[in-house]
Amino acid sequence: MEPVDWQRRLQAAQTDAERARFDDALATCDEVVKANPDNVDALLSAASLLSSFGFLTGAEQCYRRASALAPNNLRPILGIANVVRDAGNHAECRRLYAALLQRLPDHEVLRRNALLSLEYDPGATNAERLGQAKAWGDWAMARAGGARARPPMRALEGRPLRVGYLSADFCQHTVGLFVKDVLASHDPKRVTAYGYSAGQHVDWVTERIRASCVLRNVSELDDSALANLIREDEIDVLVDLSGHTAGSRLTVFAHRAAPVQASWLGYFATTGLPVTDAVLLDDWHAPPGMEAQFVERIIRLPSGRFCYTPVPFAPPESAVPPCVENGYVTFGCFNNTAKFHAGVYGTWAEILIAVPDSRLILKWRTFQDAALCQKVRDAFRKLGIAEGRIELRGASFHADMLKEYADIDIALDPYPFTGGLTSCEALWMGVPVVTWPQGRVVSRQSYAFLSAIGLPELAAGSGEDYVRIAIELATDKERLQSLRAQMRSTMLASPLCDVNGFAHRLEEALISLAQQVVAHTENREEAK
Repeated sequence: MEPVDWQRRLQAAQTDAERARFDDALATCDEVVKANPDNVDALLSAASLLSSFGFLTGAEQCYRRASALAPNNLRPILGIANVVRDAGNHAECRRLYAALLQRLPDHEVLRRNALLSLEYDPGATNAERLGQAKAWGDWAMARAGGARARPPMRALEGRPLRVGYLSADFCQHTVGLFVKDVLASHDPKRVTAYGYSAGQHVDWVTERIRASCVLRNVSELDDSALANLIREDEIDVLVDLSGHTAGSRLTVFAHRAAPVQASWLGYFATTGLPVTDAVLLDDWHAPPGMEAQFVERIIRLPSGRFCYTPVPFAPPESAVPPCVENGYVTFGCFNNTAKFHAGVYGTWAEILIAVPDSRLILKWRTFQDAALCQKVRDAFRKLGIAEGRIELRGASFHADMLKEYADIDIALDPYPFTGGLTSCEALWMGVPVVTWPQGRVVSRQSYAFLSAIGLPELAAGSGEDYVRIAIELATDKERLQSLRAQMRSTMLASPLCDVNGFAHRLEEALISLAQQVVAHTENREEAK
């Protein structure tokens, strides 16, 4: 198969997968791999495509074949690390990243991915995550040329604050969906918003954001050029929305691109950068003592750090929970399989054993993969749960996925990495979420949502408490029906869905932060 042919065939497979013709996409990838067994580029391209649509086994096979052919090429090993993370094999993921970083300590993507993977790893300690984040911060500062003076800020009186939001996810992604209506709700008398888009994907969310701010495509700019652009735009407060997630441009913060720099929304731990002035959280995500996990100052937004607006294509919630018609309770979780591990499976198995005839539906794109499906079924079988009680569903269009909440009575949150947008959408579809907040920000997301809408009793204080809450809900059909019927009105009346109120509180926090920085700078100048 000629190079142009395998590239054309993989493009066709990409199109098939995007249209949910997954069998056709998989068959085409298999044809390309069989026809190009010694072509490293073809193998890596096929692996990337297979991985992005959930076919982990095929992706790993391609990566391993490419690694055997080109042992000095680290791209296959990076691909394997991401595949095993998505399959929940965090020990192997950690081992692979450690080996990769020994060989390429200055590789930006490797360093970023290694940090992000620790957030999924239930075995990673707070000290380990903080230490590696600080090491990343030191690396980023050195890479930018060392410490720089804070740029001067223009006087704030009589003008709106100029706020720049930096992200690779201004599209139909969790960040884009959360931020689009907040940007549209900014008061132009108080804030002039700029968006710096480091991503390539453009869709309806991108256009909504473009209509709400000055949106600049910065995907082709290096850090120095991007920092200069931000300075030319006279941004007062630069807000990172990515942290160490894919496509992040957090390294530009080391260049002191703006007088005030903050982290919000898209990440759930410290950036590790000493020049990040603040991280925007709330009392639910950051109880007293959380400061020990951050190099940044924590600013707690009143009434929550998130604001949820349902997508316009969200279907009506089902009138009654499915257990009424089925005669049995169905639990479910539509979270990333990278969040799953033996402890989560064990807790869920306890619940299934205690609730006779109950079922569990798990849905994520990686359940396209037959081997992963069998691994999960085997894990539950060893815990005493028959295969017939576990249903594994693969990828679907967003609108179709939301409809599938009609099949679920109770959502079970993974831990310690809990749901974000997933939990909001489950609640919007009338499905109560049982969660277990712990000692990390990322473990407290669903708890924050539940607290904001007046349902903190669905958050457990221990593993035993988690099981108890789920069992009690499952045996109280009347409460399940009441929650289903009232959830949307409850959410709409809560701070979680008050976009105008949230935008105002966010403006207050950013303006106050800027004023404090100005005052502190002036006091230091006077003291000289």
